[in-house]
Amino acid sequence: MTELSFLYGTAWKEDRTPALVELALRAGFRAIDTANQRRHYFEEGVGHGLAAAYRAGIVTRDNLFLQTKFTYQRGQDHRLPYDPAATLSVQVAQSMASSLAHLGTDYVDSYVLHGPASNYDWTDADAEVWEAMRRERDAGRTRVLGVSNVSLGHLEQLAASGAELPAYVQNRCYARLGWDRDIRQFCRERNIAYQGFSLLTANQEVVHHPLIARLAASAEATPAQIVFSFARAVGILPLTGTSSAEHMKQDLASRDLALPFEIVQAIESISG
Repeated sequence: MTELSFLYGTAWKEDRTPALVELALRAGFRAIDTANQRRHYFEEGVGHGLAAAYRAGIVTRDNLFLQTKFTYQRGQDHRLPYDPAATLSVQVAQSMASSLAHLGTDYVDSYVLHGPASNYDWTDADAEVWEAMRRERDAGRTRVLGVSNVSLGHLEQLAASGAELPAYVQNRCYARLGWDRDIRQFCRERNIAYQGFSLLTANQEVVHHPLIARLAASAEATPAQIVFSFARAVGILPLTGTSSAEHMKQDLASRDLALPFEIVQAIESISG
């Protein structure tokens, strides 16, 4: 598994998905995030982009990190990757088989539950799905497991159930909510890696804040680079879904930007 420093997200790209995945790989991304949820993702298109990159000699499967997700029927449209009449356990297996076919691989690096069944509780349905996902992992079809779009309550209930904890938690990360501080602390205490998405789109008040503008100017960086560097400093593995080749390169270059501790604190202080 390649070392993770940045995820390229493939949601909401539709017919542009293959070309943008190839473009991201050409730019230097080596971790791709998708989902078997045709409503918001074109997972098969991700596979086409990967295949083009393989043919062009840009990358091999061995130095890529591929992450996909199982999505409950309530999060899907009519284009389901499984039989809706099947049990949840069978749906998980069918969704995984479909994902592997879409992505042209015999394993993914991370298989993520794309949000619990309830907004409030970790339910029996979640327990069934999580166990089915664990079986996929044990069979070698994924390296690790994750959960996304979760609350602290979900994670505490999962932990209390005695079930295996995820390797990854992926959430939309709002500055006004302290950049998901409570969940990041839960993850840090349990050696769970926290993936943050919508770091720019959900936090426009921070991206356009005068402090960020001053920091960007003094560092000869972009506001986005400042935000991504800050995210890493507080333990967030960032995800970007930019469609711009220039922004892809700039975002990756943020890995070389280190912010002093007092600057990290200052950014946190403007964000809740």
